[in-house]
Amino acid sequence: MLQLVDDVFSTRSDPSQLQVDEDVLRKLGEIHPATLSDYDDGEGPAVWILVIPTTEKTMRLFLDGAIPENELLARTSPGEKFEAIYLCSATVLPEFRKKGLARKLTVEAIENIRKDHGIRFLYVWPFTPEGDRLAEKIAAITGLPLLKKISGHARH
Repeated sequence: MLQLVDDVFSTRSDPSQLQVDEDVLRKLGEIHPATLSDYDDGEGPAVWILVIPTTEKTMRLFLDGAIPENELLARTSPGEKFEAIYLCSATVLPEFRKKGLARKLTVEAIENIRKDHGIRFLYVWPFTPEGDRLAEKIAAITGLPLLKKISGHARH
């Protein structure tokens, strides 16, 4: 799964991207238990979803290119009031694609976070056409506006 994440997002070759390790996983869990979701088919994770609730200010800084992706988590602390959710990563093993699992897990994560926070925005930095379409579907289902980082600048 981690190899697939690196193949899609090239995280190891881009230090501005979030590098997921044990410290990151611990902090995500402290921020909200719904930040990381997976689907395990009994043989290990087949779908892996990562979302990060943030303040609107942090979202705007990222979308405006003032901070890189790896700063999103650094600027986010447990106990804050979050207004936005960054759709960070949706990774699906090839044999599990086109089954709606990533959409289902992501919508469930967003709804769980919305129970505790006044979420008003979703935002994404799409790396693939499939990821872009998934983000659009999730925004439509949740009824939240979606902002996108494209070539360093935000787009609605």
